[in-house]
Formats: sequence, C-alpha cells, structure tokens
Amino acid sequence: PDIFAIGDCASCARPEGGFVPPRAQAAHQMASLVLHNILAQMKGKPMKAYVYKDHGSLVSLSNFSTVGSLMGNLMRGSMMVEGRIARFVYISLYRMHQIALHGYFKTGLMMLVGRINRVIRPRLKLH
Repeated sequence: PDIFAIGDCASCARPEGGFVPPRAQAAHQMASLVLHNILAQMKGKPMKAYVYKDHGSLVSLSNFSTVGSLMGNLMRGSMMVEGRIARFVYISLYRMHQIALHGYFKTGLMMLVGRINRVIRPRLKLH
C-alpha cells in the first residue's frame, strides 16, 4: 500500500468493535505511525498496524472552566480533572501541539502576541 490516510478522513475500525473516535490524540497517534511506516517501507522493513490508545479527553469551556478524564500509566482506570489543573493540562497540550507545528521560536512569538493583545484589545465590541 502506497496510500496512507490519517485524521478525520480515516475511518478506522477497532478490534473490539466501533471506530476510533475523531479526536486530536487519534490523529497524532496516526501521524506518528504513518511516519514510522513510510520510513519502514522505504527501508523494506515490515510496517506496524495502528492500535488506538485512549489517553482521555479534555474539554475547554471558554475561559471559564475545563473538565476532563485522563488515563495514563500512573494509575489504573481514569482520573477526572477539572478547574485549574485541567486548564493547565489543556493549555500545555495546546502549546505542545503549536510547538510541533511551528517550532519553539514561532510559538513563543505567538504567546507573546497573545499577551500583548489581551492588554491592548478592548473588552467590549462597540458595533
């Protein structure tokens, strides 16, 4: 196979039934595997099958709150998080995504511009 599909356009069935959820973590996992498989194919090595690993979900409710369920290696099952801890985890994941896309320097500039805009932008639209 010389065609690889990842993200929202890839409907991937799970062995236990159902489909991989359309989440950013699934797209990230797919992208990492596709990179590995393309390199393996170029070297004539066997490719790996995609297996989705659910690490939980976070939902940002604007600037007011964040809630989520995290799953990891530190504990069995999942842990519900909300408030400042959930917000910190959400922002950290978002920044990691920006760094992966744009690099450290550009992400730093975007963070600086965001801070400046918060100071100079009016809080109320007058139109």
